[in-house]
Parts: sequence; structure tokens; C-alpha cells
Amino acid sequence: MSIELAGLTITLVSTIIVLLGYSAERFTGTQFLTSLLPFAAGITFLVLFASFFFLFWWKLRRSLQGRAVMLMPVISVMLAIGSGIWVMDDRFALAFNHFRMLVGGKQEVRRITLAHQVYAAYRRQGVGAMQQMVSRGEKYTSLVQDAAERFQIDPDLLLGIAAAESSFLPRNSPDGGRGLFQITRVPKAVENEAQKYFTGQNISITDDRYNAYLAAATFKYYLDEMHGDLLLGLLAYNIGPANGGLRFVMQKYGVTDFTTIQPYLQQLPRDYPIRVLSYALAFRLWRKEGTLPAYQEGGNAVRIQRIGIPGLTIDF
Repeated sequence: MSIELAGLTITLVSTIIVLLGYSAERFTGTQFLTSLLPFAAGITFLVLFASFFFLFWWKLRRSLQGRAVMLMPVISVMLAIGSGIWVMDDRFALAFNHFRMLVGGKQEVRRITLAHQVYAAYRRQGVGAMQQMVSRGEKYTSLVQDAAERFQIDPDLLLGIAAAESSFLPRNSPDGGRGLFQITRVPKAVENEAQKYFTGQNISITDDRYNAYLAAATFKYYLDEMHGDLLLGLLAYNIGPANGGLRFVMQKYGVTDFTTIQPYLQQLPRDYPIRVLSYALAFRLWRKEGTLPAYQEGGNAVRIQRIGIPGLTIDF
């Protein structure tokens, strides 16, 4: 019975996502006759179909009671396997995205808009430039992953920050940035948190490992300050504590998210989070596929979207 229910549940959930996602795309709009009414009719049909299906299933199960006991569980497992194969198809991914927009509303629309800014940045950089960045980063991957694990951060995100800050060419910059992550000023609490892992050692901010720990602790600090908002956390990391930091800017203009704050950042690095995430995407693609596909070629766009942007989209 448990196997049978599990198989039916997987099949039903997959079917609902596809049908609702397809309907959301097909009948998008605000017109009553061409959009709202057909969509409502589709929902009604889906409910009726599910009811009749389960009624048919129950009657079939009762008719086979005592005979072919394993037939129904086997059929349900086969349906679930078929749904699993279906899920791997790119057309399901598109339906799933429309389903997320339907359920997520404005929040999901903002997320998708930002995600496509990242995809566009990845495309503009080009495979050659991204490959060069990933190759440079391989030397530092181990120590960055260690720092990311210590502070519970996605390592691809931390590698993206290093790429945006120094292009993996550690140096002292005229504006005060130092090392792999171009560390300038960090909150005292962050410095204390990073130094816990270097007790009794002579450490320097230009030491790559310590520099990475400082960066991870700093990003974690600002991410918590921005209540887990990834874009705002990255922006706060880049702006730093000078003049009250990002929190002061947000309070001054009464904004609450990355989308609404962008118009007020004419003199500030409004594109910084997008650049970081485009690099993070490259590192994730390299880690998962061992290659950096050109976004605009063939079906690469949908494939890359399925893999997802670190911290911004759900792996699917």
C-alpha cells in the first residue's frame, strides 16, 4: 500500500505541476474570456479528472482484491518512473518555471528577472573569459571551499566573490583592498570570528587562507544583516561599513529589496551582485559538468537554467 501511494503521489504531483504550468503560460493575461475563464475551467477539469482517476483506481483495486496482489503497486511504480523520465525533459523545466511564477507571484517574477540578468552577464563575458577565470581560480579552490564550509556558505558563491574582487590575482590596490578578496575594512565582530580558526598563528591579511576566512565571515555577517537576502548581502559586502553601509542607504530611501534599491545606486556598484553571481554560475557549471557551455547555443540556455544560479535558484 505504501509503495502504491508513493507512486501515485509522485505521478499526481508531476502532472499537476505540468498542467498548471502549461495553463499559466497558455492563458496568461487579465482578459476574462481569453485568460481567466479558460484557466479556471482548466483547474475544474483537473480536479474532476483527478477524482475520476482515483475512483477508477479504487474500483480496479477492489476488483483485483485477492488476485494479482502486486499488480497495482507495480503499475503505480511504473507511472512514477514515467513521471521521473518526464521530469528530466526540458519541456517539464519550462512548465515548472511557469508553475513557480504562478505560485510565487511578484516575488518569483523579481527572482526570474534578476536570474536573467545573471544569465545575460554570463553570456556577455563569453566562454573564453569565463574559462580563464575558472582556470585561475583552481589554485585557490581548496582554501575557498574550506572557508565556505566553516561559515556555511555556498563555495561557488565565495569563488564568485573572489573572481569579482581580484580576478584571482591577489594584490594590494590603491583603494585599500588587499589580497585575494580585496579586504578593506571589516566589522570587529567579523575579524574576531575569523581569528578563532588561527589561534596562536602569526597571520597577515595578505595570507590567502586568512583572507578567504575574513571574506567568508564578512559575507556571512552581511547576509545575516540583510535577513538572508542574497543580492542585498552581496551589495552590503561590496559597500562595506563606510558611511553607515547599505543599511543606511536603505533606511534613507525607504527601500526593502535589491530591485527597488537599484535606482538609488547611481554612484555605487549596482551591478556587483550580478557580476558575482555570473562568476558563481560559471564555477557551478564547471563543477557539475566539467565544461562551460555557451549560453546562446542550442538548448544550453534551458540546461543552464536547470542547473541554477548558486544561492538564487533551486537546483532542479
